[in-house]
Parts: sequence; structure tokens; C-alpha cells
Amino acid sequence: MKIAFFSSKRYDEKYFKAANQSQHELVFFETKLAERSVSLAEGATAVCVFVNDHVDRPTLEGLARLGVKYVALRCAGFNNVDLEAAENLGLKVVRVPAYSPHAVAEHTLALLLTLNRRIHRSYNRVREGNFALDGLVGFDLHGLTVGIIGTGKIGSIVASLFQGFGCQVICHDKFENESLILAGASYVDLETIFSQSDVISLHCPLMESTHHLIDAASISKMKKGVTIVNTSRGGLIDTAAVIGGLKNGHIGNLAIDVYEEEDSMFFEDQSALVMQDDVFARLLTFPNVLVTGHQAFFTDTALTQIASVTLQNLNDLAADGSCKNEVKAD
Repeated sequence: MKIAFFSSKRYDEKYFKAANQSQHELVFFETKLAERSVSLAEGATAVCVFVNDHVDRPTLEGLARLGVKYVALRCAGFNNVDLEAAENLGLKVVRVPAYSPHAVAEHTLALLLTLNRRIHRSYNRVREGNFALDGLVGFDLHGLTVGIIGTGKIGSIVASLFQGFGCQVICHDKFENESLILAGASYVDLETIFSQSDVISLHCPLMESTHHLIDAASISKMKKGVTIVNTSRGGLIDTAAVIGGLKNGHIGNLAIDVYEEEDSMFFEDQSALVMQDDVFARLLTFPNVLVTGHQAFFTDTALTQIASVTLQNLNDLAADGSCKNEVKAD
């Protein structure tokens, strides 16, 4: 099978070639998949895409005309794919539902601890010979109430990690995790998450119902000084509303690994370019904001698993047309 990879980086090529062992023909393109770049997939049976590729109806129609049969997501999220169009066109879509939930969960805690204890600022100071502690005051996590929105595999691990710090964990999800309840967590409605949480951590998928889950209305219900962490999907947060909350002091800290307009910036070296996104530029001016560029998943364990599961998904489809990791329109 010929597989065309889009939004490809050197690490993708390294891990997929290692997992492939010359079984399939792999071709790698740094270009994002979109209607204008569909022609690169000519001769391929499958395309492999990532979070910021544009797999909308026009793109899928172009792929179908080329004879592409499969769209393999090397990620868990699939909000960038028009699943209804794919089904109508006869294209099967598969994903990697759990490449390494521990990687994302651990990065969530790394972001929070770094921002809370101002480790990034302290690191820079010490390298310049400045050992002053002014401006580096943090807070104890022990005893705080942490609200987890979304308790799938990642959210459940994050909840357990916070419990290890001695936090009171409250959760919100359509499906309750009994093991978290037995460990002392409780499930509540969103209003309670917003009103009672000292820290809110987002781990739900991006859907129409969760788009801008964190907006001006929800922020107004939160505790003054709340800390918000997002390692899920950028569109969960209304960035303009969060900037307003940071300016008036209602939001005490913000740590994000994702951004709602990230597809024009993330995964690329733009250090020599003038930033065109004024909203993101404003976000970076706050001393109580920490941003990483969608790297929460980025561990050797996760990359190995992503490559292995993606190729197995395609092998399953080629064998009998079915795959346990197929995603379909509701």
C-alpha cells in the first residue's frame, strides 16, 4: 500500500519507517493536506494526516477522485475531518485513540507546576546571575479543589495525579469513571466545576457542544484567581474572553499547549517572522501565561505507539475492510 503523509516532520519519518519495516510504500510531505495539495496523494491508497490538516468535503472529494480509500489520523482527535462527507464518498477514517495518555497527562502537570512555581522565569534569572525571589511566589496544590472536564483516559490519569498531590478532585463527564469515584473524586455539573475549582483542567474533545466551553459567561462564574490548563483542543477556549479575564485579574494563571488558531503557527519555526496573530501576541505578553506548542503528546513512547497503531489500522482495513479504531459520523 502506498501511504501519503501530510504535515510530516523528521520525527514522523523516523518513527513510521521504523514501524513499517519496508512493508508499505511511505511518502512524506511537509505540506498540510488541503484541497490545493490533494494532488500530492496521487497513486496513494491512504493518506496519513495530523491535527491541523484540513480534511473537509472538497479535500475528501479530491482524494476520492484520486482513488484514495483510507484517511488515517495519527492522533486521537478527528474534529478536522468531515466524517459525513467521508462516509458519503466511501472513504474510511481511522485514528489512534490512545497513543500515550500518560504523556499528555504528565505534560498537563508539568505546565501547571512550571507556571505556578515560576520555574521558567527562575531558570532565566539564574542563568543571568539573578537569584532574587521577587515575583516568583506560587501556591501549594495540596488541599486545592481541581475541576477536571472530561474523564476519558487522559482526564482520568490527570485526576489521579492531582489526587496524589492531595487535591480534592471534582469531575464532569457524560460517563462517570467508577475507579475515580472509589478513589475519592466526585462528579458534578459544569456550574459546580466553574464555581468551586481553584484549578480547571480541560480534557474533553472539541465538538459543537464544547466549542468555547470557556467563554466570558463561564469565566464570570469562576473563582477569582482561578488557574486554567488546556492540553486538549484549542477551540475549547475563547481566547479573547480569556484575555479579558487575565486583564481584569479574574483568571490568575493560564497554561495552554493548544490554541484555537494554531494551525497557522504551530509545528513550524516562525522565529524569524513577524507574528501576524495579534490575539496570540497579546496572550504572550502576560507574565502569568505559559504556552507550549502542542507538544504534550511528544514522547518516544507516544511516537512509537502512534506509528505502530496507525499502520496496524491500515493493515486491518486492507485485510477485511474493518478496524476497531474507525470513526464514523453520528
